[in-house]
Amino acid sequence: MILPDSGPTAHLRGRQEHDRGVDPVFSTDRLDVRLWTHDDVATLFDIYRRWEVARWLGVEPRVAESQEAMHGTVDRWGAASSPPYGIWAVVPRALARPVGTVLLVPLHDGEGVETGDVEVGWHFHPEHWGHGYATEAAAGALDRAWAAGLPEVFAVVYPGNDASVAVTRRLGMTALGSTNRWYGVELDAFRIAPPADYQGP
Repeated sequence: MILPDSGPTAHLRGRQEHDRGVDPVFSTDRLDVRLWTHDDVATLFDIYRRWEVARWLGVEPRVAESQEAMHGTVDRWGAASSPPYGIWAVVPRALARPVGTVLLVPLHDGEGVETGDVEVGWHFHPEHWGHGYATEAAAGALDRAWAAGLPEVFAVVYPGNDASVAVTRRLGMTALGSTNRWYGVELDAFRIAPPADYQGP
């Protein structure tokens, strides 16, 4: 649900340099997941300028307006990265460049107040839909959630976003129905808890 120019850290401005490098935050069989960097802004803009991506994001969906604005997005998302949470670039090792975003973030109500719940989400360039990257990256983000001791994680999806609903199914999430509990808009909600046999990292 997070837009590239919105969210709980939208008050931050300026090109802060987060000197934390671009080492992976976590890796999966095919993917390295890392912070977005200022070198990625052209790719970031190419994802979020597309209505087929942006239509499913934010309280008032809209496309990204400029590549220049993506520098602020990189700053805000970097500042929001605090284990286990983050909004990260997904990089298939076979391509060595980002193809989308995966996130694990606190959920907010319609007033922007944290609810105590946590969201997993994903946004990918349309050229890279259908490769299983969203499911694989989200599963890695969920592993971080369980390792941090989180008891449950939610996904929220606009009605009609069948592709994302399919990802929730592949992740093993349970459909909870429609709710306006988060972000102040009506969304379809999904929930997952750690596997019963989860033993920790």
